[in-house]
Amino acid sequence: MYHKAIKKRSSYNLSNFLLTTFFILVTLSISAQEQFESKDDFDVKGFHLDLRIQIMTPKALKEFASEIADMGLNTLVMEWEATYPYEKHATISNEYSYSREEIEDFIKYCNNLGIQVIPLQQSLGHVEYILRHPRYNHFKVDQKDISQLSPMKIQQSSILFEELFSDLASMHKSDYIHIGGDETRLLEECEGCQKKIKEQGKSKVFVDHMKSMAEIVIGLGKKPVMWADMILKYPEAAKELPKETILVDWNYGWKINHFGDVSKLQEMGFTFWGAPAIRSHPDNWYVTDWKTHFNNQKKFIPYARQAGYEGIVMTSWSTTGLYGFTWDVGYEVIDMTQIRNTYPMSGFRILIASYVESLNSKDSINPEDFVLQYSRERFGLEKEDGRILWDYFSKPVELIQNGKPEKSKSIEQMQFDYGQLNEKLNRINPKRNITEFNHLKLMADLRMHYLKFKAIEARYNSPEFSIDQTPELAEELENIFDEAKVLNRRFTALNKGFLYDSEIKEQNDIRIQPVQVLYDRLVKLK
Repeated sequence: MYHKAIKKRSSYNLSNFLLTTFFILVTLSISAQEQFESKDDFDVKGFHLDLRIQIMTPKALKEFASEIADMGLNTLVMEWEATYPYEKHATISNEYSYSREEIEDFIKYCNNLGIQVIPLQQSLGHVEYILRHPRYNHFKVDQKDISQLSPMKIQQSSILFEELFSDLASMHKSDYIHIGGDETRLLEECEGCQKKIKEQGKSKVFVDHMKSMAEIVIGLGKKPVMWADMILKYPEAAKELPKETILVDWNYGWKINHFGDVSKLQEMGFTFWGAPAIRSHPDNWYVTDWKTHFNNQKKFIPYARQAGYEGIVMTSWSTTGLYGFTWDVGYEVIDMTQIRNTYPMSGFRILIASYVESLNSKDSINPEDFVLQYSRERFGLEKEDGRILWDYFSKPVELIQNGKPEKSKSIEQMQFDYGQLNEKLNRINPKRNITEFNHLKLMADLRMHYLKFKAIEARYNSPEFSIDQTPELAEELENIFDEAKVLNRRFTALNKGFLYDSEIKEQNDIRIQPVQVLYDRLVKLK
């Protein structure tokens, strides 16, 4: 009897223990779900403006802000870079820099629309526009690669960025300052970095610097916002960052947790925003990966909502942020030129509208259905023409590298295939918003223009090329020049007032430069 009672009690205790454990686990699970519960709506619905190149006029900035406000967005992240009129560091400001009155007027205009303006000030990497000047030479990690300042010079950097952040804080009334921090690839290159990495780890090198930047922003009464790629990749010292720091997970179409495990940083108490893209690699003058950008919105925005991200900021990159340089002795920078140029943002309204649709939809958008609806409502197109537009957007991107197509048998085959679609697109006559549609037609024609040139360039680089063929190739290039003049006039007309006149001319010159270089070689210009 006693033995049976013991067994019964033991059985009861075991059952009670298992039941209690079960409820504890369920409670913890519910707690974790509540901590990162999906959001019905994002607090921050933003757009990022990249003003490294293709500088928009003040009028264009206001028109853009007005349009996105009408669409329901509430935030602009302004990567002013060298267009900002710094007071104590006027050396940084370039030839396209706005006046302080223009900045103040724009921010006031945005605030009246219900849009907060968040300044983005890179504070570790992507600082070529600062380090190109001898005044800041002592911050360099490397005399040749000036993309990053040394993370070991925290005291000196703090003095510089306290002045830069204070300037921005005085002009921007937003609660946030974005401190950059992405793609800091030279963490091992600076003097003293390798020793610190060996002793404390790469994360510690990165975090010590960014922590000091974040604390400056907090001291100004703002919340620091930071790109998340580096801290996701090297999270070991993440707990040392101020918990006020908001991390931005940028994902332009790759797998979730591309840089690292987001949930682990969420468990530490960090708030996340997401950032897809409407212009990114491999986009350039002649290629836009429309399908990837549509699918990026289709997949990433629902994920961000489910993962409890509190904001979304759509990025739009005018260039990669990589530069070519003209140097003097000792790698003194004479000038720098961006490596990649994309079509200006004036041509991408449909992707912005798709982004807004994704924000407003609880489910994933269907890009094809969206394009068909947009083509009908925005351009007044019949379904057949809407299909052509979707075929244009969904055509797989193919680059030409080292003179050869990635997939097609030849450049001529690419010309034929793309040419058929290009002809169909150019036959479409929209009933309204014709200027917007003309941007799309111009992008398609620039693609054909590029393929014609690349076919000539391939013949020049073939083993069969001989000097006897020079007159023929030169004549064909002259036809390319004639076509380029027409394209340049179209580009100028479409972007007049959106970009500065001198920037339009510069973009036209850059686009024709490879043709000019080859032509000069052929005709032996002296």
